[in-house]
Parts: sequence; structure tokens; C-alpha cells
Amino acid sequence: MGSERAGLFFDQATITVRAGDGGNGCVSFRREKFIPLGGPDGGDGGRGGNVYLRANKGLNTLIAFSRRRHFRAEDGGPGLSKGMRGRDGEDLYIEVPLGTVVRDKATQEVLGDLTIHGQVLLVARGGRGGRGNEAFKSPTRQAPRFAEKGEPGQERTLVLELRLIADVGLVGKPNAGKSTLLASVSAARPKIADYPFTTLSPNLGVVEVDGQSFVMADIPGLIEGAHQGAGLGLTFLRHVERTRLLVHLLDGASADPLADYRAINRELALYSEKLASKPQIVVLNKMDLPEVPARYEALRQALQGEVEQLLAISALTRQGVPELLRAISARLAQLPREEPRPSVFVFRPHEKESPLFTVTRERPGVYRLEGEEIERLARMTDWTNIESIERFERILQARGISAKLVEAGVELGDTVIIGDLELEWR
Repeated sequence: MGSERAGLFFDQATITVRAGDGGNGCVSFRREKFIPLGGPDGGDGGRGGNVYLRANKGLNTLIAFSRRRHFRAEDGGPGLSKGMRGRDGEDLYIEVPLGTVVRDKATQEVLGDLTIHGQVLLVARGGRGGRGNEAFKSPTRQAPRFAEKGEPGQERTLVLELRLIADVGLVGKPNAGKSTLLASVSAARPKIADYPFTTLSPNLGVVEVDGQSFVMADIPGLIEGAHQGAGLGLTFLRHVERTRLLVHLLDGASADPLADYRAINRELALYSEKLASKPQIVVLNKMDLPEVPARYEALRQALQGEVEQLLAISALTRQGVPELLRAISARLAQLPREEPRPSVFVFRPHEKESPLFTVTRERPGVYRLEGEEIERLARMTDWTNIESIERFERILQARGISAKLVEAGVELGDTVIIGDLELEWR
């Protein structure tokens, strides 16, 4: 049941992004009047478009990614004759809400944390364009009849996780009255009904008090086992992490508000020490019910020395609510604002690839050649063109790779795997 509900939150999404392929280089020769043997003039292909994520304050959910999960930037254009370079592919910008944490699904590495409007994060790099035959002209090869293929754009699967950015997080058991309180102090209009788990997604509201304003988030109710994913736990605990102050709302109509208080704090601590150490304002709600004032006195005595102050309110009648808001505002004024982290550009275009390589014998007659630069050169080689193949063989010799392969035991007819390519050694 929990997984069915989780689908309603749209605070997590998995998407696949693919940058544009580089355009192929052009094979062309000058064809001009009175120049019967014109030299090569094939231009380079254009760069493939990059894929970026961009933070947009106008969005507050990842629901758009429930409808579309695959994104691809534009390919670069092919090179042209007369040395003309192909057109670069257009970069693709994917808009995400503020508070989006981006992970690489394969490695689980955090690539970025987008918290500022307009912040961008490069997540897939466009392939470089292949060089045209004009680039391969030399004194010993005056009429090269080959060009490079464009480099394929990079593809990766990303996990997007939305963590709300709010000053105050309302926490408490289901039915403690968090939605009612948020609705009474802000323009937020959460769904409210008298049963647990009415709130299926966090709600944000801007609260104004004495000329000051702050953002309050109604975090759906926590239950025991939340830190392990019970109920709506894990989905919403991460939203509380960004808040500066917690307002711990206790249900005055509960059989044991003290046990509720301790249970919620236990769940916060089991999820993260950082969360457990956040400052709290503890509030007993539903003071409009006849039995609650007496319960308040007993609870205040029980919590003496454990909490600075126990406030009492009725979210329904707004009794004590103005005093609560002033207490929140005063406490926030004492707390430092957490500076948003800049984009973590873990993934950026390479200025220069590493020329290092390794040769591994996978099984008899099969060897794997790995290396950033040599794998790219293999991808950009036109394997249908004999001159292009001969050039790649010369690269292997010049970089000492052929000697290393022979040293590792490669013989004629063996298979050498480079990236996705399987080549016969000859």
C-alpha cells in the first residue's frame, strides 16, 4: 500500500538523458575551374548538444517526469565542403524545482543539489564533431579520403529527488492538526479530513507575522518505523532535512501525547542525527476540546527540563496561534540561514582526456583494451573506410598500445574489445 501512495508524491523521479551525437566529418575535394586536382576541403562536424538541469522557482513537484522520462539533445550537423564546419546541436535544458538533488543511478554519486533559481547542472556531454578530411592532409598524405565520425553523445540515467526548502517544518503524528494549522496561518489550502494520512504530499505556505515572513511546510504524519520506510516515513523525512526549525505538533485528543512526542523524536533520530539535533518548538493542539487543558498541565509537568516551553493552541479556533507564530519568528531570527550550496559540477566536459590505457586478458583469445582517449578514437573511426582503419592502426603503434597487446599475448585472429567494438587482431 505504501508504494501505491508513494506514487502520488511526485518528489522522486528517474529519467534518462542523452546528449547529442557529434556530426560526422566531411570527405570532399576542391572542384574549381582551372584547378583539376584540388586538395581536400572537407569540414569538421558540429558538436552535439549538452543536456543540463536548470532550477526553476516556478515548479514545486516532479510530476512532469511521470509523463516524460526520456530526453535527448540535438545532434551536431555534418561537416560540409569548402572547409565549412557543421552546425552545433542545440543544448537541452530540463527545468526542475528548487531543492532537487541529482544522483547518477548507476553509481549513486550525487551530481548536484539545485537550490537557487536559474542554477544549472551539466548532466550529459555532447559528442565532439568528427574532423573532415582537410584536417588529415600532410606532406606524405596529400589526398586523404577519410574523415572522422562524430563522437556519440553521453547517455546516463538520473534519479531526481525533491527536498523541500522551508524555514519551518511541521512534524507530528497523523491527525495532529498540521494541515489545519498551515491552512489557518497561510494561503496554503491542503486537503483536510478526519483520518490518518489525509496529507499525501507536503504543503508549503508563506506565513507573515509582525512584518516578517517565513515558509512553513506541513510534513505528512510520521509513525513508528518511519525511518525504515513504514507508512509515508522515508518519503517525507528527507523533506524535513532542509528546514531550520521544527514545530512539533502534539494531538491533544491522543490517548498519550507524551508517548507520541517521544515516538516522533525517536524516528527523527533514527533517520539522521542532523535531523534530531534541529531546534524544536513543542505545541499541544486542540485546546478547544474540554478534556485537553487538563492534559496540557500534566504534559507540561512531564516535559519540564526536557523542553524549554510547551505552547498550547487550537488550530481550529486560532486560540494561541498568534503567540505561536511570534515564538517561531523570534526563534528563526536567532538561527543562521543555511547557505545554499553551489552546483556540484562533478560531471563536466573534459579539456583533455587521459592517454592512459590498460590491456586485460578476459579469456583465451579475447582481450579488452580500455582507456578514455583510445576508446573515443575507436568510436570516431570510420570502420568502413580502409584509410581510416589504417590510421587507427598507426595510432595504436605510435602510443605503444600494439606492443602492449602483443606483450599481453594477443595473436593473429584474436579478438580485441574496445568499448562496444570487437575487432580482429591482424
